[in-house]
Amino acid sequence: MTTALTPGLIALGAFMAIVPLLRRDSTMARSLLAVMSVALLLRYLYWRVTATLPPPHLTVDAVIGYPFMLLEAASLVAVALSLLFLSRTLDRTGAARIDGRATDPRAPLIDVFICTYNEERSILERTIIGATGMAYGNYRVWVLDDGRRPLGRLSRELGCHYLTRPDNHHAKAGNINHALRHVGALPERPDFVAILDADFVPRPDFLARTISLMDDASVGVVQTPQHFINPDPIQTNLAATDVWPDEQRFFFDILLPAKDAWGVAFCCGTSSLIRYTGLVQIGGFPTDSVTEDYLVTLRLKERGLNTIYLNERLTIGLAPEGLKEYITQRARWCLGLMQIVRGRSGPLSRDSRLPLIDRLSLIDAFMSWAAVYPSKVAGLVVPWLFLLFGIKAVRADLTELLRVFLPFYVWNGLSMAWLSRGRSLAMMTDVSQLIAAPAVLKAVAAGLLKPKGHKFKVTAKGGDRDRRFVEWPLLRLYGTALLITLSAIAYAFILHLRGENIAYGGLALAWSLYNALILTVVCFVCIEQPRKRKAERFNRNEPVLLRQDGRSHLARLADISITGARLIDPDRPAPGSTIECRIYGRSIAAIVVRWTADGFAVRFEEGMDTRVHAIRAFYAGEYVRAYRGVSALPVGKALLLRLFG
Repeated sequence: MTTALTPGLIALGAFMAIVPLLRRDSTMARSLLAVMSVALLLRYLYWRVTATLPPPHLTVDAVIGYPFMLLEAASLVAVALSLLFLSRTLDRTGAARIDGRATDPRAPLIDVFICTYNEERSILERTIIGATGMAYGNYRVWVLDDGRRPLGRLSRELGCHYLTRPDNHHAKAGNINHALRHVGALPERPDFVAILDADFVPRPDFLARTISLMDDASVGVVQTPQHFINPDPIQTNLAATDVWPDEQRFFFDILLPAKDAWGVAFCCGTSSLIRYTGLVQIGGFPTDSVTEDYLVTLRLKERGLNTIYLNERLTIGLAPEGLKEYITQRARWCLGLMQIVRGRSGPLSRDSRLPLIDRLSLIDAFMSWAAVYPSKVAGLVVPWLFLLFGIKAVRADLTELLRVFLPFYVWNGLSMAWLSRGRSLAMMTDVSQLIAAPAVLKAVAAGLLKPKGHKFKVTAKGGDRDRRFVEWPLLRLYGTALLITLSAIAYAFILHLRGENIAYGGLALAWSLYNALILTVVCFVCIEQPRKRKAERFNRNEPVLLRQDGRSHLARLADISITGARLIDPDRPAPGSTIECRIYGRSIAAIVVRWTADGFAVRFEEGMDTRVHAIRAFYAGEYVRAYRGVSALPVGKALLLRLFG
């Protein structure tokens, strides 16, 4: 066993010796790590093909073993493509600037489209308030209501325009295209269009920062990242909010800057600025995929207009708050990509005018759905087949696997963790992929077999989530898989121990134990934890001036949200009394709702003027949790506490 571990330990030592000498923004450094990972990957793949397959006869071992090897090879191709794109990165922050257009009423006109369907009024109100308070000299805000609700009065009260349409044809893309036709018929047409989902509140400098990158006439889209004010279901249900970022941080913080460096960044819908003339040239938002945003990039690219990525936190939205919504969103993304692959802009399409690198990027995205997720599911089933039925799809023992696979696993895992500043950890990636796997597999099949005729499924936001509840369909599925895994181990090594199990079962045992760990974590993710407050609350530590009955004194702000705050103050006013708090740069009336151990909590008054000021100031502040680096040890501790604490 020591001999088998030696190559992995050498890989670990080499990595630890080299990494302190490297810079994350260096293409040479990133390429070195990627090349080493691919070399070790190819070594492992060669071994799998030449030394671990069953004899090529019509046996159960071969019928299972060869397709599984092909599936694993496809997932390794996805890994290699991902490493290729991660070998570069680009930060455009230095190129973006705020200039005179921020205050010039003659600046290029921007129409801001807020797309809404069924979101709660309070969620939409925040976005409208943020949008109408941006620091740019010449823009209009439009609420595009596809739910045909009575929102006209709210829109007028908050200083924006309101549009609706008689049907929901082509869902979000159709909604935007309806608005494009409307503004195109106005005496003053826009130069650019900004897209915001109903739950994404822009910071004051969103337009001023993105417009500066449009000075390059070859730029069709400036995409910015999606940051979230609330944790996603995996963070919440694993009680890991303080140590593990939302799943989208790897995509927006690491992958899109890398794609941008290769010239293949793409539009993600909300939080983007798009050249209006480019949209006119391509006939508006494409409607042949439920991920119309990615198609916008591809169609504009065919017209010579590029999508670039500005990695700055310029909008703040809501992550899916429930597991069902989380899975629905990812299934929609997968379905849309499958539709693109089958359509005229697909990577193998003869009708497409996309360059090779864009086609390769599409293949990378396709493989990340169509190869990686099926291989995760197959990785659960193959050990069962050996332990329960003696089917040897992989003819290798544990020592052989460790000798060949461990160096790649160690080097690639550490490389991904280093390149992503901890945002990619193998175990957490397995959890997030496995929880969505059934819906993703269904979307892969549906999109490839029937690319047309699918409805756009909206990701629900808001709602009552103040109670713990269980997603029973998912828990039954993964609980059953966990039970089969544990039963297979017990059957093979306790109830029906054979010499073959001793000789070849080490690999299946280690594999199954890891699967059992992942499945246990997934089962805990299926138990939705309560979210006590409608508005997210953030810790602070700063002085606040309070005034009541003509007297003023300082207290300390402990935490804050857009609806209230908690203050540390030994001189506590009576519950129900009204005080003035100097917060957000102005005096805000608040009602004392309760005493706490070291002070009291207040609820801000409900007046529209107060809400407008509070929302704009809150979203302009640095309240969203920033993960500069993530360490595996705190994440592991959080998981242990969730499982056993």
